[in-house]
Amino acid sequence: MSNQQQNDELRQRLQNWPTLFQKYAQASTQKAVFQMINTFLPYIGLWALMYWSTYYSWWITFGLAAINALFLVRIFIIQHDCGHRSFLQNQLANKIIGWVCSFFSTIPYSYWAGVHNYHHGHSGQLEIETRDIGDLKVMTVNEFREATPWQRFGYRIYRMPIVTFVIAPIIYLGFYNRIPLVNLSGWKKIHTQLHLNNLAMLAFYLLLGWLLGWQRFLFIQLSIVFLFGIIAMWFFYVQHQHEEAYKEWKDKWEYVLSAVKGSTYYKLPRIMQWLTGNIGFHHIHHLNSKIPNYNLERCAKDNAFLDQYITTVTFWESLKLMHNKLWCEEKKRMITFIEFYHREYVRGLQMQQA
Repeated sequence: MSNQQQNDELRQRLQNWPTLFQKYAQASTQKAVFQMINTFLPYIGLWALMYWSTYYSWWITFGLAAINALFLVRIFIIQHDCGHRSFLQNQLANKIIGWVCSFFSTIPYSYWAGVHNYHHGHSGQLEIETRDIGDLKVMTVNEFREATPWQRFGYRIYRMPIVTFVIAPIIYLGFYNRIPLVNLSGWKKIHTQLHLNNLAMLAFYLLLGWLLGWQRFLFIQLSIVFLFGIIAMWFFYVQHQHEEAYKEWKDKWEYVLSAVKGSTYYKLPRIMQWLTGNIGFHHIHHLNSKIPNYNLERCAKDNAFLDQYITTVTFWESLKLMHNKLWCEEKKRMITFIEFYHREYVRGLQMQQA
């Protein structure tokens, strides 16, 4: 079956997708409360153990941070669902819980939720003004070809794994989420909430640093947040920059194709799926962001027909995705820098012969 035939079939089978997935977009207070208990209690318990371990070995503390960073991912997934107004039925409760989670994740609740919801409505669109909002920067082959040497150099540096997955998360958490860089129409209130969130988090951290000791508090909290940032950035990358992704200009862009073809199913071991709040079912999440994380797996199993249209990647397979650098509009897929320069060499020979 050709890609066009597959897309036509997918459109047909999902023509009633809002109705098809509606029953899964029902929040459960019982499931939500249970998730908060089995997320926050282990996180706080491990945090206390990390504090105790600083009196014996900072290396043990950092090792425990690697585990607790995964529980911070679960906390962020709760914040993420609150931002989609899907975690609980009560929207005031969603807002309060989302704000509380932001003190742990350091990611401002209302501002990030606004950016992320914008991403859901525009994911895969190639227009510059929408492409990078809520996602990693990606250039097309034509843009990279026409870029200046310095622009190419800067992009190549940015797409180096050590920069994309280690340095960029630090800049993202420490800078991009502290000031209102995204300024969309009607966002004055969201910008105000961002500043209030930053001030409240600063006051919270100052209090904890004063009570627990600055050296120990900062080492513990920054270690957890640093490792959490790496994990979060990796997931954002894997979920939308796989080889057979979906990217189109607005006049050709389709929501359903963007959700299913533009998002991966990141098939992880059971424990990792639990720790990452089922976000690996990203195609389901993008089809309907109102489905809370604790219903994503059930929705995927009940609608297994989607498996034939999605890109499924395991952890080891996902490591290869870091080589994807540029979007090729001609081939409708991500390509590597090596492939780009090989094509340019062949293209140059063909132009000489012509």
